Amino acid sequence: MAAGRGAWTWRFDAGRICLDLVATERAGGVPGTCEQLDGPVRLAQWLTDARLVPPGTVLTALDDTWVACFHELRSAIGRLMAAQLGGPEADGALERINSLASGVPPGPRAVRGADGDLVRALSAAPDCAGLLAVVARDAVDLLTDPVARAALRRCQGEACHRLYLDTSRGGRRRWCSGEVCGNRERVARYRRRTLGAPDACGREKEIPPGVE
Repeated sequence: MAAGRGAWTWRFDAGRICLDLVATERAGGVPGTCEQLDGPVRLAQWLTDARLVPPGTVLTALDDTWVACFHELRSAIGRLMAAQLGGPEADGALERINSLASGVPPGPRAVRGADGDLVRALSAAPDCAGLLAVVARDAVDLLTDPVARAALRRCQGEACHRLYLDTSRGGRRRWCSGEVCGNRERVARYRRRTLGAPDACGREKEIPPGVE
């Protein structure tokens, strides 16, 4: 699922919100990746599009401190997940996530919307610690669930760093998204297979419309 407006289109298809947060980070050395949570406005939009706060929630206290805290949590989650996949030890990351998970998440309540239907609202204005707790607890749930932990994967697409949970039959999913990285890989494979081979007249073959 994608959400968001403007220069970025958020994707929320990793299978867990903690992994969706990690996906907003600029991947070191990966071409074309940029910092997506680059300020309070972008963080506020992500929190809304991720459904951590209901649409229309005014986050008057959100500032650069919030952004720094979410960057810190994101880094800790990313390092822990990388360690699960055979990467280096994530010293201090688990302790930090456990600490943030001990916060009190904002309580939800049902209220009548303008059309009379029930919609979700929060019982009080959310603070940074409460929203960090939601994501940190999701990471704790993933790391302590043997089934979910065993399904953790890193996308094999070229120039992609996304983590996701592989819930496919047989656990053979290779890409974070078949429509995104999977399609890119199919196009690249088609190019490698056909572009270098000249036709009967010695001309380079053209890519059919719709393949690019």
